[in-house]
Amino acid sequence: MCRVPFTTGLMPWHHNGRCYDVAMRTTVRLDDELLERLKARARAEKVSLTRMINRALKAGLDASNPRRRPTVYREQVHAMGTPRIALDKALAMAAALEDEEIARELATRR
Repeated sequence: MCRVPFTTGLMPWHHNGRCYDVAMRTTVRLDDELLERLKARARAEKVSLTRMINRALKAGLDASNPRRRPTVYREQVHAMGTPRIALDKALAMAAALEDEEIARELATRR
């Protein structure tokens, strides 16, 4: 698991024969009942006890701090009926309405 560059001959990740990028060993005291449950599940899933303990701890920590799912925005759809104008001429209609508004504003200024 240690990654040592062979080109330099140096071992920067090692000190006194120990590798720093491997998992750390820790002694943990477990209840007998809990240990038996973990061993049984490890056998059932055909994984090592260490891997099963790591999975259980990670699942427990992840469950205690759930990540929020982003809220999905759903737009409501409304029936608007049949269009009264030709929608393929929308820009021309917008220009005509703008011209009418400009003419109305000029007429009210006088």
